[in-house]
Amino acid sequence: MTIRFDGKVAIVTGAGNGLGRCHALALAERGAKVVVNDLGGARDGSGASSDAAKDVVATIEAAGGEAIAHGANVAVMSEVEDMVKQAMDTWGRVDILINNAGILRDKSFSKMSLDDFKLVMDVHLMGSVNCSKAVWEIMKGQEYGRIVMTTSSSGMYGNFGQSNYGAAKMAVLGFMNTLGLEGAKYNVRVNALSPTAATRMTEDLLPKEILDMLVPEAVTAGALTLCHDDSPSRMILCAGGGGYASSRIFETEGVYLPQEEQTPEGVIANWQAINDTSKQSPLEAGSKQTEKFLGKAMEYLQSKG
Repeated sequence: MTIRFDGKVAIVTGAGNGLGRCHALALAERGAKVVVNDLGGARDGSGASSDAAKDVVATIEAAGGEAIAHGANVAVMSEVEDMVKQAMDTWGRVDILINNAGILRDKSFSKMSLDDFKLVMDVHLMGSVNCSKAVWEIMKGQEYGRIVMTTSSSGMYGNFGQSNYGAAKMAVLGFMNTLGLEGAKYNVRVNALSPTAATRMTEDLLPKEILDMLVPEAVTAGALTLCHDDSPSRMILCAGGGGYASSRIFETEGVYLPQEEQTPEGVIANWQAINDTSKQSPLEAGSKQTEKFLGKAMEYLQSKG
């Protein structure tokens, strides 16, 4: 089986450097027409330049592909809408969106300004929201769409000094889960990629011999897996250094406590059973938790006759 994207139009945000650049080049190599989005700022979000995006477009065109550059700031909806309009005016459709753009403003929470917290949330979370919103009705109308969020182990598991980044990266998973449900009947599938790669984001954090193993191409293989015709939906794929894993949120089976035991003391007394992982399972939607708890309550009432 060979994965191809012939006839597909893809938007990749933050595609001037690093992972985004690698995603854009790989999509183009496999037949996609690509909107190369990049504000061209530093990794802390400051500054702007269109040079990096134009260089990626030139590379794609030199190889016989089709691409356009757009410098939209993903945190500004009017700029995102203009980017999507250019894609539609040029090619008439948008099939794939990879929300890759991001910045870092790392500090311990004690030392972090709220401005730095908000800016990181705006770029990672609202950037993903803005871009997804701008293509959502297009994809529904086509009855075809593939959206990839970029999450992080820092969001799922925490990382010292990254409360802003971690909050944003966990938030995109909640966004993904709901969009996946809402897009299902329109063949719009939404997934998340959790990458580890040697990029501007990681160059100061890891030793060179490790960075040399963390090539972006290994992560891009995962990204393309999440946006082809037969992709899953609502999956978190972790990729880096040749390693691939999935991450899922599981919930224990839990217990039902009768009303007289619904106290902090009652909860603590049943702590072992509450934390028992032997029957844990992923839930398909938030409503499934409610169904489970109501089911337990009904079973209890029936047992009392």
